[in-house]
Amino acid sequence: MTAHFPNSPDVVTGIVDYTPSKSVYREYFKRVFDVVFVLAAAVVIVPVVAILCFLVALDGSSPFFIQRRVGKGGRLFSMVKLRSMVPNADRKLAVYLASNGEARAEWDRTQKLKHDPRVTWVGRLIRKTSLDELPQFWNVLMGSMSVVGPRPMMPSQRDLYPGQAYFALKPGVTGFWQIGDRNNTSFAARARYDAEYYKKSSMTTDLWVIARTLKVVVRMTGV
Repeated sequence: MTAHFPNSPDVVTGIVDYTPSKSVYREYFKRVFDVVFVLAAAVVIVPVVAILCFLVALDGSSPFFIQRRVGKGGRLFSMVKLRSMVPNADRKLAVYLASNGEARAEWDRTQKLKHDPRVTWVGRLIRKTSLDELPQFWNVLMGSMSVVGPRPMMPSQRDLYPGQAYFALKPGVTGFWQIGDRNNTSFAARARYDAEYYKKSSMTTDLWVIARTLKVVVRMTGV
């Protein structure tokens, strides 16, 4: 299995197209795979989430962060994560970007910051290991997400996304972007990952992505 990931922030220029196609796995068996995987992994996921919830809640706020994201077909859903930021994160971000031009440029290009002042000490750990994503398996069980798929997009990012493959898939807990050069890739370049995953989606691909994701967790190369 080989995936070709864009390494330059300028890879995507204009609209990234994909070719709609029929897939028995994508349309029927992927949902079965998702449910079976989540139920099998629950014996590990539930205790880990319980411990992390305790650590995150030490600052007195809820351990969970719920945010609206764009799902398959453009439908909005509520995605749950472990909170990795301070409670007033949006306000703190606005103030920080207004006073830091370099950070503003980084945010406009990637929609994230390598040195984010909103992230707590626990948040830095769970982001590096991608453990903040674990509660999203609840979204998978409920049917709004898939184990493997595109990175969930915020509604405010929809106009910045230059592709269409995202809207033909359920967002994933992990995926091609998450195991690729995610720290040095522009937001727009994600459309390339999504189009490639749409073309290659299969059980073999999903198992390969999951295996690669475990390496990301062990190596602590998340963001």
